[in-house]
Amino acid sequence: MSDSEFLHSGDEKKTQVQSMFDGIASRYDFLNHFLSLGIDLYWRKQSVKALELKDGHILLDVATGTGDQGFEALKVANIEVVGLDFSFNMLKLAKRKIDKRGLSQKFEVVQGDAEHLPFQDNVFDALSISYGIRNVGTISAALNEFYRVLKPGGRLSILEFSEPQGWFFGRLYRFYFDHILPKLAGMMSSKSAYTYLPESVRHFPDRTDFKDLLSSEGFQYVNHRDLTFGMTAIYRGVK
Repeated sequence: MSDSEFLHSGDEKKTQVQSMFDGIASRYDFLNHFLSLGIDLYWRKQSVKALELKDGHILLDVATGTGDQGFEALKVANIEVVGLDFSFNMLKLAKRKIDKRGLSQKFEVVQGDAEHLPFQDNVFDALSISYGIRNVGTISAALNEFYRVLKPGGRLSILEFSEPQGWFFGRLYRFYFDHILPKLAGMMSSKSAYTYLPESVRHFPDRTDFKDLLSSEGFQYVNHRDLTFGMTAIYRGVK
């Protein structure tokens, strides 16, 4: 695999990612909050805000994980959420959290593949995916599916890690991602999964190329917003 320890495209990558996330599911929420110093909660709120949700909307949250994005969305409007993920173990935890909150009438979860969504055309008013677009086998195939299942006028919000553009913070970010984060995660969970993370960010298209991809799949009004010095970005589009 040349200079890569992991696969970064194709169907075999999806199997690799599924196994990886099944393995870290039990520690996923804790590590997300701990390793980001809690900033991930703010990032998700901003991603939900970009969807401009209104009462009665139906949201598809792809790569829903343990459901945090869906829970955040349910706070802002009286909506229904469908959470989809490739990892069975992540969805088990999401379902447990949904039941504990008494939200089973508002939030359902489905095991499935972002590149082959098990839904009809023009179903959802909004679609979100947070830190999951890096993990699909073929990005263009997933974006094509997102476009298909959204209603005309439906909004897309993609939250994803990005490389900070400033010299100082960029170097600091890469040092933390490449050296500190895998070691910290390895003490509490899987070092492999958090070694994959920075490598997958490096293989992800840059901001301009990714926005071009969104436009090429038919999305309009495509734009992005950097958060926290460009550590992460929200990409937005409308069908």
